[in-house]
Amino acid sequence: MAEPILAPSILASDHTRLAAEAQGVKAAGARWLHIDIMDGHFVPNLTFGPQTVADLRPKSDLFFDVHLMLDNPQDFIEPFVKAGADQVTIHVEPDYDIVATLRRIRDLGVKNGIVFNPSTPVEAVEPFLDQVDIVLAMTVQPGFGGQSFQDSVLEKTAQLDRWRAERGIDYRIEVDGGVNLENAPRCRQAGVDTFVAGTAFFKHPSRIEFRKTIESLPA
Repeated sequence: MAEPILAPSILASDHTRLAAEAQGVKAAGARWLHIDIMDGHFVPNLTFGPQTVADLRPKSDLFFDVHLMLDNPQDFIEPFVKAGADQVTIHVEPDYDIVATLRRIRDLGVKNGIVFNPSTPVEAVEPFLDQVDIVLAMTVQPGFGGQSFQDSVLEKTAQLDRWRAERGIDYRIEVDGGVNLENAPRCRQAGVDTFVAGTAFFKHPSRIEFRKTIESLPA
């Protein structure tokens, strides 16, 4: 299992000062920044577009983990990579050519990943495990922040961890949604090595201590 990484979600920050918030993530010692892209169709909310990512890029050297919650992610790979994404993750649920889209992300020189919602069987992502750098398990129904963490998803991350070990495939396992210092140890025990935290991170009295706690979780 890889060393744990915290990826604070900019969605939970103050949107009037995104650059400063990204710099605050760096000041806390984090290496990744999670950026949620929502289209108002696949999920019932709207967030950022490629221009936001492009505007943040020169102001931050963090690893931009860009999560596309779109009905048609295949149409937006190039814009987000051009804007500065270091990794682009796409959902398994919409109807599009997932294999070609994953390949296109890598062809553009960045890392890729597959994402599934809490109600989606983990078997839905199994065919793509040897084609991705990361698998993101949503631990809330995507769309809005502040929801409660769904523990049942950890059975699925544990299965992803078993498949990873059995097949010798090197992909990270990420969780996103309601992650906090109380449930993070259970996530780690279930094979998770990448933790997206929004509200819990940005509202914590010491973001440095939050990051240190996550990134020191034992395997």
